[in-house]
Amino acid sequence: MLRSCYRPLERCFGLRCGGGGGDGLWHMDLKPHASGDYSIAVVQANSNLEDQGQVFTSPSATYVGVYDGHGGPEASRFVNNHLFPYLHKFATEQGGLSPDVIKKAFSATEDEFLRLVKRSLPVMPQIASVGSCCLVGAISDDVLYVANLGDSRAVLGRRVSESKRSAVVAERLSTDHNVGDEQVRKEVEALHPDDAHVVVYTRGVWRIKGIIQVSRSIGDVYLKKPEFNRDPIYQQFLNPVPMKRPVMTAEPSIITRNLKPQDSFLIFASDGLWEQLSDEAAVEIVFKNPRAGIAKRLVRAALHEAAKKREMRYDDIKKIEKGVRRHFHDDITVIVVYLDHHKSSSKHKIKHSTLGSTRAPVDIFSVSADDAEQGLHHIV
Repeated sequence: MLRSCYRPLERCFGLRCGGGGGDGLWHMDLKPHASGDYSIAVVQANSNLEDQGQVFTSPSATYVGVYDGHGGPEASRFVNNHLFPYLHKFATEQGGLSPDVIKKAFSATEDEFLRLVKRSLPVMPQIASVGSCCLVGAISDDVLYVANLGDSRAVLGRRVSESKRSAVVAERLSTDHNVGDEQVRKEVEALHPDDAHVVVYTRGVWRIKGIIQVSRSIGDVYLKKPEFNRDPIYQQFLNPVPMKRPVMTAEPSIITRNLKPQDSFLIFASDGLWEQLSDEAAVEIVFKNPRAGIAKRLVRAALHEAAKKREMRYDDIKKIEKGVRRHFHDDITVIVVYLDHHKSSSKHKIKHSTLGSTRAPVDIFSVSADDAEQGLHHIV
């Protein structure tokens, strides 16, 4: 298996060239996977898109990834290029997916990014403060795995009965690792009883060390490796953070679920969606509307809510330039996965016998949609 970590830095970070963008919204209306269809949409608010999203499909498995970066786009782009190949590598070695395989893939991605940070520090010291939330869904043999770092979220739309006309309820599958949640905050404080300032209320929210709201991520090396804060190169550009031991972790929360006939669809999204829509509202939108373009519909619903909060119109939000637009809403990535074919028949497997992948552009405004679909050449 080829390893993209040996490419130049810009390839590791997923930097690409392309054509122009429009209003900052990119989408893929509907594509097939082994047990149904999926739809993906992304809207950009930051000057550099910090969200990344991808779907990989094969006859035997479907992988979904949503990576919400912070401090810059480098970590989310890195995860976008490295996590799925590691999942494939370890699943092949161990005879299939499992929570242990997923943990190993997360750990290998974290370790690889740490090595990249160490190499890059002399020319790019700020990379030590870049990180990414990481939400992954994997479906294989009618078993769903959801793994999460940070506060992106996976929500299941589940019918209350086996009837296709049955009402659908929302069931949250992931854990938000955000110290705004009292339980998460207490967990962090319990791990640091000798640090009264490990979690601080500042600028209207709770933050670890007064800096960051999420407690788990890929990257954020300066909050995981105390020695980085003592590095003279790092100290020239950024203020050291006093700590005796790591205040963040890359250990994912993982749930395993045997899919049932009532399980209708899954919504994977970065917190930009959930800041505007409740789990129930998002599930209701998916349930009541046609499949084609459903991810785009969710993104637009979130933008309508963001506009309403500022007493603006949706069309006004669309005209705001990236960067400035971050004051009105966050980057938003949404992937909706429909679950139609439990215990897939051989006929259906033949229909979807090829590998496929979809990646959102690394920058909506500067990369053409034609560049968005690309095979994951490491996975063969």
